[in-house]
This record gives sequence, structure tokens and C-alpha cells, in this order.
Amino acid sequence: MATKIDKEACREAYNLVRDDGSAVIWVTFKYDGSTIVPGEQGAEYQDFIQQCTDDIRLFAFVRFTTGDAMSKRSKFALITWIGENVSGLQRAKTGTDKTLVKEVVQNFAKEFVISDRKELEEDFIKSELKKAGGANYDAQAE
Repeated sequence: MATKIDKEACREAYNLVRDDGSAVIWVTFKYDGSTIVPGEQGAEYQDFIQQCTDDIRLFAFVRFTTGDAMSKRSKFALITWIGENVSGLQRAKTGTDKTLVKEVVQNFAKEFVISDRKELEEDFIKSELKKAGGANYDAQAE
């Protein structure tokens, strides 16, 4: 059966993360049967990491505050998590299903496909976002 997405519900969750006035910095999009729906959401990145277990696959939209002494700004990441115990067929379908998620999640600085929890570390993601972000004035003395 072809995968579908609940666009309206997912768009609401996506907009919550994009809103700088919102405490929500991450939302997951998970499978409910063959439909992708919003999952958990939260204000702490560590809580998101707890969602990424070895037996599931999910998509996440996460807001990080990056920048340097000159400017702080929000950067967004689209993370595809595929647990180690996910079957080969489900792994393959995740790639095509991501196109449905991208119909809703359209603005992000960098995309990650991760199945190793070490790569979920906040410092790693932030450093990758910083590389994608252009000018970096951290090396200059304040």
C-alpha cells in the first residue's frame, strides 16, 4: 500500500517549530500504518534523541540556534532516523517516503540521514549547520 501523509496536521506541527515565539524546537513525523502523521514534539533536544530507538524510522524537523558573536539565528534541520533493527524493505521505502515529508517541510538548512545515535549529538548537528551557514565570525576576538 502506498504511503500517504496527513499534510494539514504535519504542516501545523512544522509551523510550530518554525515559530520563534514557540517553545517547541522539534517535532517528529512518524508512521501510523501507511500514513505519515505528526508524532512527539518538545522543547529539549535531548527529549528528541530519546525518540530515536533501534526499531523505528521517523522524520524530524528541528530548530537550532546558531550564530556567532555578530548574530544569532535559527537554523533548521530535517533529520531522517532509521534504527539499526529496521528491515531492508522499510529502509528503502523511507527514502521515497521522505519526498512526502518534503512537501510539507520545505525550509531547512541541512538534511541528515542517521542510523547511528552518535550522529544525533547536538554538537555534531550544530557544527554541520554552521558549515552550511556561510560567514563565521567566531575566529575574531570580541
